[in-house]
Amino acid sequence: MNATTLNNDLIIRDYKEEDYTQISELWIQTGLGNPERGDNAETIKRTLALGGKLLVIVSKTSGTIIGTSWMTCDGRRILLHHFGILPDFQGKGLSKILLKESLKFVKESGMQVKLEVHTSNIKAINLYNKFGFKLLKEYCIYIIRDMSNL
Repeated sequence: MNATTLNNDLIIRDYKEEDYTQISELWIQTGLGNPERGDNAETIKRTLALGGKLLVIVSKTSGTIIGTSWMTCDGRRILLHHFGILPDFQGKGLSKILLKESLKFVKESGMQVKLEVHTSNIKAINLYNKFGFKLLKEYCIYIIRDMSNL
């Protein structure tokens, strides 16, 4: 398992199954989590087995997970989602470092990267623009989350 040291206390490392409870709470606090999305430990395990990656920023002293970047692979592109930092740690440059680490994985994969971001999340939009992401204005995104009606 690779780990990147950010400072004396913080590291970026790969997800471990025992991280799930903290990650789930982080996703709720950052507005990334929603039971409708099917974001559970089994889904994470399945996406990792299919070539994805879930990076976490962790405090070595407290063991607290303060950031995540979940990348899934559809065989053609890496989809970057659930990219977030706990509110108390935002504004400290950690998102830039986490995005750089995430894009290292993307580059090594040799695939394109795609993401979705809510139009009201200006901080994230600005970050993604700085890293060269382009808005695809001509596309609308549609989803079915409730399969029981099919």
